[in-house]
Amino acid sequence: MSTTAHDVAAVTSVLKELVAAWERHDADAYGELFTEDATYITYAGTFYQGRRDIVDSHRILFTTFLKGTKLADETLAIRFHGPDMAVVNGRGDTFKGKQPRKLTKIQTYTLVRQNDGRWRIAAFHNTKRKPLMESISHRLAPGLTPAAGG
Repeated sequence: MSTTAHDVAAVTSVLKELVAAWERHDADAYGELFTEDATYITYAGTFYQGRRDIVDSHRILFTTFLKGTKLADETLAIRFHGPDMAVVNGRGDTFKGKQPRKLTKIQTYTLVRQNDGRWRIAAFHNTKRKPLMESISHRLAPGLTPAAGG
């Protein structure tokens, strides 16, 4: 399987569009980046099923709890599994004001290229990092240094 620079750019573009939609607090544009049957798991463990759930929940969040927030993100890895599926691992966080120096969440995006040729997110999973637990684990088993440390 050969991954082209075009494939990497297309997948990266989806994530950039996601950040832009978030910063505009545009729930419809945000949701359009997901497949109709996408799954979305928040760091708190909330599970959303389908684009409609994702749009509806973010419409509320963007006007309440997450009003005025921005997204910070950092891609750690992009792996392709065939010509039409990519898994992206990254760090991220929401913030107001100055972007945080350390991002507190680890995220996994599974993207698929759909019949219309567009890449969309089929699954998103967000996990809050626990640096203390990572440190303890590393001290007890030094060979288990987390790939996303830092």
